[in-house]
Amino acid sequence: MNNQDNLDLELNDAEMHLYSRQILLDGWDLDAQEKLKFANVLIVGAGGIGCTTAELLARAGVGKITLIDADTIETSNLQRQIAFTPADIGQFKSDTLAKRLMQINPHIRVEFYVGKLDQSNADEFVRQQDLVLDGCDNFTTRYVVNAACKKNAIPLISASAIGFQGQLFMVDADSACYECLFPKEQMADEGLRCADSGVLATTPVVMASLQAHHALLYLGLDKSPLKEKLLLWDGLSMKQRILHFEKDTNCSTCQASLSVN
Repeated sequence: MNNQDNLDLELNDAEMHLYSRQILLDGWDLDAQEKLKFANVLIVGAGGIGCTTAELLARAGVGKITLIDADTIETSNLQRQIAFTPADIGQFKSDTLAKRLMQINPHIRVEFYVGKLDQSNADEFVRQQDLVLDGCDNFTTRYVVNAACKKNAIPLISASAIGFQGQLFMVDADSACYECLFPKEQMADEGLRCADSGVLATTPVVMASLQAHHALLYLGLDKSPLKEKLLLWDGLSMKQRILHFEKDTNCSTCQASLSVN
């Protein structure tokens, strides 16, 4: 894991210049930018979604970004994982992405962990965050992330992409969760991944951009437009739908979080 020195307590002149276009926004001011500076965000997965999300948040000024991923970079990743180049093949994704983020914005802190997020370490990673962003490519990890976020009352924004389609939603401490939306017994097919089903280069980038955008709204403006809502994006028709979902009274994860909290 890589650590950097603590950030200054206020935006300095260089940061004010870097983020000036955001600060000028009607509805986004200095207070919103300072909220970003002091925010801690965990990104689970440094692949097609994680690469883009991490870079956008780094450029926007999120103060601390933690990356976790166990994989190394392969040639087939370069089609959509925009942080990597042929020279990076064989290197660890989380390490390589962390170095790129620091090149992009030296005013932020970046930590990385080469390994999987699982039941043995999920609480440790999640409990110190203001927001968790899930961009992993398997159901097992998604359920672990979801359970840890519910247990520790940390908001989660989850994005996924496959083929020409993507999904995005947000869960919070008091909301329905990932398992309410996708019960475990209905999502046992781990073959539904880009490695097995394919994905257009742009699909994960679109979903990551939406995920990063929602993260900025939440961190800077305390807005949660997709809380308990599922955004479905279709890249073939260029249409999207937003569906509301509710708590499943039989959800084991929600019941467990109630007993903890």
